[in-house]
Amino acid sequence: MKTAAAYIRVSTDDQIEYSPDSQLKALRDYAKRSDMILPEEFIYIDEGISGRTTAKRPAFNRMIGTAKAKPKPFDVILLWKFSRFARNREDAIVYKSMLRKQLGIEVISISENVGDDKMSVLIEAMIEAMDEYYSINLAEEVKRGMIEKVSRGEPVSIPAFGYDIKDKNYVPNPETAPIVVSIFDDFLNGCGTREIAGRLNALAIRTSRGGLWENRTVEYILRNPVYIGKIRWNPAGRTRRDYDQPSVMLIDGHHEPIINQGTFNAAQEKLDEIKALYGRSTAKQNHPAAPFMLYGLVQCSNCGATLTRSQGEAVQCYRYAHGKCSVSHHISLKKLNPLVLATLEGTLNGTIPPVYSQRGQETDAAQKRAVDLLAAERRKLERVKAAYEAGIDTLEEYRENKRKITEKIKLLEAEQPLPKKRPPLRQHLDIIPKLYNPDLPAEEKNALLRGIIDYIVFNRADSSVEIFLR
Repeated sequence: MKTAAAYIRVSTDDQIEYSPDSQLKALRDYAKRSDMILPEEFIYIDEGISGRTTAKRPAFNRMIGTAKAKPKPFDVILLWKFSRFARNREDAIVYKSMLRKQLGIEVISISENVGDDKMSVLIEAMIEAMDEYYSINLAEEVKRGMIEKVSRGEPVSIPAFGYDIKDKNYVPNPETAPIVVSIFDDFLNGCGTREIAGRLNALAIRTSRGGLWENRTVEYILRNPVYIGKIRWNPAGRTRRDYDQPSVMLIDGHHEPIINQGTFNAAQEKLDEIKALYGRSTAKQNHPAAPFMLYGLVQCSNCGATLTRSQGEAVQCYRYAHGKCSVSHHISLKKLNPLVLATLEGTLNGTIPPVYSQRGQETDAAQKRAVDLLAAERRKLERVKAAYEAGIDTLEEYRENKRKITEKIKLLEAEQPLPKKRPPLRQHLDIIPKLYNPDLPAEEKNALLRGIIDYIVFNRADSSVEIFLR
């Protein structure tokens, strides 16, 4: 008797004929008629997921992973139709070939009987080609329909922050629409996008997707013409918010504006002024900022984010710069560099107690198992002693149990890996003069620091640093 797995997929909620329940019932019936076992743990269902690729189908990927186990867990995979498996011929060929040739697992469509002779290969390939054509054609038809809706001023995406969608149209949300107004007012009254993001996060207000606010999400609000009654959409797909492309559609919508045209225009002018004043030039965008000695090593004491280069010769908490951290950690490199070097020198010569990072110190699976076994034996020893003291075991029984457990503990202790001895820190003191050398490139100084330092925490409150060694 063969063991079967079942794979079920539906793309949309309105596919009643191919609903998960109806597919599963048909697959169970087929397995029963064919003298197959279909265990519950081998039923894989992806709901509301496209079949164009396998990348975003968790149940499918889990099934393929299970199929690779030794010995093979099932002999066949049952489908309602081949289109449920994949609508991409490349995926279909790769996975079916692997399953059949490498793992000895057949893929069967219970509603498309292609037979088992040499012609079945051609028939199955034709079915898969038709499925892929249908999928591509459907995507084109959907895009054509969305273009038509946008051209009529109708929404085709989830509502922007500040709006709900009712009767296929945007309507202002009574709770979040006033927040949009306040964002525009605060910005035009001198607040920066990072400051606005920080205020919103402090008030526990979340974005439309439930995330924290950043300066770029605030800027997206300020740049979005939906708030003056427009519908903006790019048929070419997401383009990193580059809305100057010719393909971008900007149409008058039918929804109520939240912001008047004058306010919106003023915000655009101010954003453009800020971009012209502080934005990077093309030359700077094409060439990364010059490296510095502490690059990637210093962290914020408040949120743990890395301190990155800010304007001028200074660093700032990355999350604070984007409105996600509430404590500024801005400090000039002129102050931070000597502070770190003095602390490092004191650590290496022994005047400051060393602190070692715990990251990367985890034991491997075998070592962890040995540690767990040793702890379990020690607990057993405590239990047999308690059993003797409670009168449950005789003295002879206690002695014998203790002997066996003690021998096991000694054996496990002998198998424990010896702790690695750390080399003396003073041997690294020779790097200090190199770090002070103004002629040594910043990249080389950074490499020297990374050789002994895991990370550094900068505490803004008392302008101190704590160095965590490797």
